[in-house]
Amino acid sequence: MPKASVKRLIECNKEDLIKLVLDIEKYPEFVPFCFDAKVYENKIEGDLTKIIADLTIGKGPFKDTYKSDVVFDKSKDAIFVKNIDGPLNHLSNNWTFADKKNGITEITFDIDFEIKNKFLNSLMIVSFQFGLEKIADAFQKRAEELFGSSKN
Repeated sequence: MPKASVKRLIECNKEDLIKLVLDIEKYPEFVPFCFDAKVYENKIEGDLTKIIADLTIGKGPFKDTYKSDVVFDKSKDAIFVKNIDGPLNHLSNNWTFADKKNGITEITFDIDFEIKNKFLNSLMIVSFQFGLEKIADAFQKRAEELFGSSKN
């Protein structure tokens, strides 16, 4: 299974970055390889925000939609994502957010997944870290565009 982790320091407050990651329906506007996004459910239960959403992702002629269960745990400043349905045998990704000095937030993004199609899974293993870096770049750029002037 492809696994990777990316850590970034972003000049933005933690709460704004969490909102950015949870604004799933905006992903097609800035996330590479994301063609469509739809949120079916978004509810708050105590410290937990629970979201059920579809993402359509792909590259070139390969495009597919998967449904995920997204849980933001406010007490841990973390977002946990797992797949419910779609072309993946397994998906687990975690976002953690930590305040640093001078309005800087450290984001860690860990992902682990397996595509049902063995051929596509083999292709993804080869280019996975590159793709993850591109996605992390997109989130960082979007955060700087939206919140860059709202430093603490």
